Amino acid sequence: MMLVCGVDEAGRGPLAGAVFAAAVILDPARPIKGLADSKKLSQKKRDELTLLIKERALAWSVAQASVQEIDAINILRASLLAMKRAVESLGLAPHEVLVDGLHCPETAYQSRAIVQGDSKVAEISAASILAKTARDADMLRLHDIYPHYGFNRHKGYPVPEHLAALSVHGVSPVHRCSFAPVRDLLR
Repeated sequence: MMLVCGVDEAGRGPLAGAVFAAAVILDPARPIKGLADSKKLSQKKRDELTLLIKERALAWSVAQASVQEIDAINILRASLLAMKRAVESLGLAPHEVLVDGLHCPETAYQSRAIVQGDSKVAEISAASILAKTARDADMLRLHDIYPHYGFNRHKGYPVPEHLAALSVHGVSPVHRCSFAPVRDLLR
């Protein structure tokens, strides 16, 4: 059986929090209906699919790159690092790694980048869902620590509410200092 691993990330655009990535090898004998790009699914549907993916996949893994790593090596490299960590911690060696987007992480496996892969390849859709639900859960955890930023509502994205909270409360330890709106406040 050809083991295909799908990989995707969540959280490249926000001003706060880690970037997450997931890797998934689906079981052809246990198909999952409804897989799609995580951004096109409701939170309820993502949560339902997350349980099915974790239950039915041959292997799955979620990894992250920290805010400190993002600031040190840039968001693209940090995203690729999180992807590499996810693939390498699968516990099952894939024959091919299919990655959403333009870039592939450096792994020991044959890899291919697929633009809009999260809406074209079931394994990438599954990875997209796991990465998004893991990141959203982490942002809710950070909201409990830093409630005045509203992470539970905007998940760290640079929406007006978040930018206003930044200007009032300043930069927290979980903000990405290399991102312009945060960096500008530190000057």
